[in-house]
This record gives sequence, structure tokens and C-alpha cells, in this order.
Amino acid sequence: MHNKTNGILTIVGAGPGDPELITLKAIRAIEQADVILYDALVNPVLLKHNTLGKHYFVGKRKGEHSFKQSEINTMLVDFVLEGKNVVRLKGGDVSVFARAAEEIAHAERFGIIATLIPGISSFAGIAATHRIPLTRRCQYESIWVTTGYTCDGKPSEDIAHAAQSSATVVILMGITHLEEIVSIFSTHKSADYPIGIVQNGTLPNEKWVTGTLSTIVSRVIEEGVSNPATIFVGPAVNDPTTLWNVQKEIQYA
Repeated sequence: MHNKTNGILTIVGAGPGDPELITLKAIRAIEQADVILYDALVNPVLLKHNTLGKHYFVGKRKGEHSFKQSEINTMLVDFVLEGKNVVRLKGGDVSVFARAAEEIAHAERFGIIATLIPGISSFAGIAATHRIPLTRRCQYESIWVTTGYTCDGKPSEDIAHAAQSSATVVILMGITHLEEIVSIFSTHKSADYPIGIVQNGTLPNEKWVTGTLSTIVSRVIEEGVSNPATIFVGPAVNDPTTLWNVQKEIQYA
């Protein structure tokens, strides 16, 4: 199938939040766009790379959608059919909980073949920024990344499977269900099993908290940590190389 229009659709990963954590290819696509549809987790600073195009905020927060996904799909197609160079700008990477597949499939019904530009996934970027070794040779040998809740608004069943593994578990969009997530892990892990949570990762207003399965809920309340947040569970959270452990050593030195 070939694109029957003169327009272009490019789905771009904007990275985890820090506007410098984006690829050169992504910046070039933003600069050349006639229209940009951007999400809630996209740093608006990135829009400064495009001064002539039109920008549409189509972001979603829990319980607050500026546009339904079906409406976004229609907007993308309509702009491309008008001959526009359209960029769909998404936080993190385009292939991780980004709903890009739905937009690609809809566009293809109209003969539009989208190009995808990957970005640094939020979980990977935040982990690296905090020096969390998601894997460490002979110790943490795998990563399990899951959503905190499914389409029906309940915690993902995969969390129960992940809790039984020895993997470093990363849970996106899960803090609303933190108590349920902790309860699931507590069925399989000890009360002192480590957990860390980062809100607004890689941004100046970032907040973070660490604790154990027995303390994390109260710690989150104490520190006022909320969405958008990424949850890390497993021994990697307590690795001596992590930024929060190094900061503790400096604080109490």
C-alpha cells in the first residue's frame, strides 16, 4: 500500500521529559512539521523548534481527555489528506504504551503509511537519570515493564506474575493503584522488599521517594508524590550506585 496523498505522517518519541533527551532525527521532524499533535507528557519547550506550524494539544490524563483517541485518529488523517506534514509527538518512546499502533492502523485505512521515530522510553530515561541499574550482571538479570492499570481501570494481571519473578519490575501509570500493587507484591515478597517511585522524572520539578513494601504508601503520602509517576520494584532500587543512595551517603557523612 502506498501513500495516496502528498501529506506525511510521522510519529515521534519525545523522550522522558527533559527537552535535551530527544534525538536529532526527532528534532528535525518537529522543525519541518506543518502540524504537531502533542501529548500531555511532552515537554512544551520542544514546540519552540517549530515556529511556523500549528500545534494542537491532544493530551490525556487520568479522567481528563482533551480529545478521544478516535478524534485524534481522525485529525491525523484529515491533516495528512490536506497535504500537511504532520507530526504526532508522544512522550517517551512511540512503542511503549503510546497507542501508536491504533493511529498507524487507522491511517493505513486511508493509504497513509506512517514513519516512526523512536524516543528514550520514560522508564529507561528515568532509571538512567537516577542511576538505577535495571539490570546488573549476575544479580538483576531481567526487566519487567507493565502498565499500572488496564482498559477497565483495574490493576494489570501481569503485576501478579511480575511479583513472582526476580526481575526488576517497572510499573507505569500505577500510583493511583499503589495500595493494590503493594498488596499484590506482598503476597510474594517480604515486607522489606525495596520500592522507589519517581514523579515528573528528568524534569526540574521531579520528586522521588524510596521505601519498602511495608512503608512506601505512607512515604508517598508524606512526600506528596503523585501522577505522573514511575514505580520501580526490586533490589535494583537499593543498589549502591543509585543517585538516591549516593545522596543519602553525602547527607549523613
